Amino acid sequence: MSNEILDKLADVVVKGKIKEAKPLAEQALAAGVDPKVIIFDALSKAMAIVGQKYESKQYFLPQVLLSAQTMYQALDVTLPKLKVDANAVPGKVVLAVVEGDVHDIGKNIVKAMLTGAGLTIFDMGRDVPVKNLVEKAKAEGAQIVATSTLMTPTLAGMKEVERMLKEENLKGKVKTIIGGGATSKEFSAQIGSDAWAYDAVEAVAAVQALLK
Repeated sequence: MSNEILDKLADVVVKGKIKEAKPLAEQALAAGVDPKVIIFDALSKAMAIVGQKYESKQYFLPQVLLSAQTMYQALDVTLPKLKVDANAVPGKVVLAVVEGDVHDIGKNIVKAMLTGAGLTIFDMGRDVPVKNLVEKAKAEGAQIVATSTLMTPTLAGMKEVERMLKEENLKGKVKTIIGGGATSKEFSAQIGSDAWAYDAVEAVAAVQALLK
């Protein structure tokens, strides 16, 4: 029964049926489905499908945004019910989409997952100047700066984060993780970031590993 609801919820997100998301998420919770399962097995999975459709040009930005909004409707109901993992390593993460890029769907999914993992997230939003990120990390005593971008021209911002952390003698104290469509493991190694994640699920594991 619960699998049926999850499949339906995933389908609703993929199709961007915004009005149906909240009731289905509520139904899943009422049926006793663990909020984490709803987020990982329905919502994340659905957004991964949406991402594939976007890459293969079956979907365009408006559909992607609609799916994302649909996902948020379900997240609004699900996130407050997440039991924060008591064994989780507490940590503070400054999260942003780098300057010049306004695509924040991936960032928002990562934010939801990291919040679910019991971390404190300072979400700076999208199109954020590098110095603001470094300042925020200093002000909050954050252990991690996480940035994403889907566009190649804005990759320079990620390199700049590393440079500024070095300049402030924070490199190593503040760890960095990057992600997003334009990034790769090779690029991460090239600029010297501490971790790279392919998707939101990987991002959570990588951030937890960096905090240990």
